[in-house]
Amino acid sequence: MKLTEAQDSFIESWGALGSQWGISKTMAQIHALLLISPQSLCAEDVMSRLNISRGNANMNMRALIDWGLAERVIKLGERKEFFKAEKDMWKVVVRIAQERRKRELQPILRTIEEVSKINDPEADALEMKEFVNTVNNIGDVSEKINKSFDKLIAADEHWFTGSLLKLMR
Repeated sequence: MKLTEAQDSFIESWGALGSQWGISKTMAQIHALLLISPQSLCAEDVMSRLNISRGNANMNMRALIDWGLAERVIKLGERKEFFKAEKDMWKVVVRIAQERRKRELQPILRTIEEVSKINDPEADALEMKEFVNTVNNIGDVSEKINKSFDKLIAADEHWFTGSLLKLMR
């Protein structure tokens, strides 16, 4: 397999994986391209390599910066903006966990807290009990996941890997 073919395959696979993180395929593909690039890239480099529009490239590179997965690089004498990815995979995993927590877990925790204050004396008792039990179950699981995120984010890479391996045994 040639290098370009391997790179294309990686970019496509990372793009598919990215949609499972809750980001667009294009954003993940740009991230993959920045990950495998030995130097920082400008928007034109990204547009050309991935065959995407300037707007799509710029919007997704800004989103990668917002997620903490990429950063701007200033090059003296250049008017263009350049970008590079965080290459430490542990930091990437932690940042993705932080963003997913913020975008997915925290909203449901707020909703559960809000709806658990239900007080409807006119509601059907059986229906009310089922609702409260379901919401409490989801809240308990969500809190456990939230605590796991706390541990993951605070954890040292070696501790986490060791703990994960122990679980797999």
